[in-house]
Amino acid sequence: MIFETFRQAIQNVWSNKLRTFLTMLGIIIGVMAVIVIVGLGNGMTKSMRDSFSALGTNTLSVQVWGEGNRNVSEEDMYEIVDQNPDLYATVSPQIDFSSMGTLKIGTATFRWSTIYGVDENYTETIKNYQLAQGRGLQYMDIEDNKQVCIIGDYLNRVAFGGNGLGQTLKIGTDKFRIVGVLAPKVSNTEMQQGSDDDCVYLPYTTAMRLSRLSSPGSFNVVMRDESRANEAKSLLESQLQQLLRSENGYYIYSASEWLEEMNKMINMVIVILTGIASISLLVGGIGIMNIMLVSVTERTREIGIRKALGAKERTILAQFVVEAATTSALGGALGIALGYAVSMAANRVLPMFTEGTNITVSPSLNSIVVAFGISAGIGVLFGYLPARRAARLNPIEALRYD
Repeated sequence: MIFETFRQAIQNVWSNKLRTFLTMLGIIIGVMAVIVIVGLGNGMTKSMRDSFSALGTNTLSVQVWGEGNRNVSEEDMYEIVDQNPDLYATVSPQIDFSSMGTLKIGTATFRWSTIYGVDENYTETIKNYQLAQGRGLQYMDIEDNKQVCIIGDYLNRVAFGGNGLGQTLKIGTDKFRIVGVLAPKVSNTEMQQGSDDDCVYLPYTTAMRLSRLSSPGSFNVVMRDESRANEAKSLLESQLQQLLRSENGYYIYSASEWLEEMNKMINMVIVILTGIASISLLVGGIGIMNIMLVSVTERTREIGIRKALGAKERTILAQFVVEAATTSALGGALGIALGYAVSMAANRVLPMFTEGTNITVSPSLNSIVVAFGISAGIGVLFGYLPARRAARLNPIEALRYD
């Protein structure tokens, strides 16, 4: 019975192809819109996660400007981290040395290079760099305020032709000897001024001495567990409040918190847009109800003959419900195919308008299953009323219908 009912539904749908297609159009557009919008949301979320990962989502950035004559030294920050090994992995001062002058290598000037004073753990533990040549900064470089540095792959290739190890560079009026070269973090096509590989790192104590600073104004704290970011931030805030006796002498920035907030905003926008797109599914459902009512009217005599031959109400009901569900499900399948086609086209077009931002449309299996399920459910829901009307027709009056 189920197979025969489905076969009849396919036959009736196929016998009115144009009318069926126009009926399914609302369902097709609705399913396509839901898939593309959810896919765009997934792509935006992934792009946002990648962008924040470059900043370090397991890192707390601490800015300290002090309160009155009270300030926070690097020894204070190291002590806080050492006393809470379950929350913090390491910490490094970070001093922006770009203000001391322009980077010059030979006769070339590099105005967009990142120049920081850091400790020996910064490049490997915090920034996840690997060494390609030489060595990294060492404890004795920090202790003795040595004028040494390590450089990124961009500067090594462009300024030194790949032979930067042992050479010197100049920041303002100060010279530094290159003791290490970092492995590249970006591809050759992305290698340019200002990229992650256009960088210079020197001992923070040297940066403090040359900048005439008494203490670092910025620190990077690496957390053990990113999921405990709120706890780690709260403890660090309480420790800094005790040192400064104020809540106004510092600021702690957590990339993971910003990422979470941005994801919430993106999800909220996607839900709203999906709700708007779902209106077309509702319109498609109304169209299915309308066409099924017309179909019941057209096939009144057929229904009367079936009932006169002994067909039960539930059989007539099942026939029209299955026909409505088949029409809607077929529209959902076409909507999925169209959604994939539009997503592929969008992935080719979007890079033209989003230079520097890698956003793709990535349809998810969950959205496809939900969209198809909703489309089939709409067919059943909006097809039930016409089906019930057909099932309750009086066979004698139905046979007299002309």
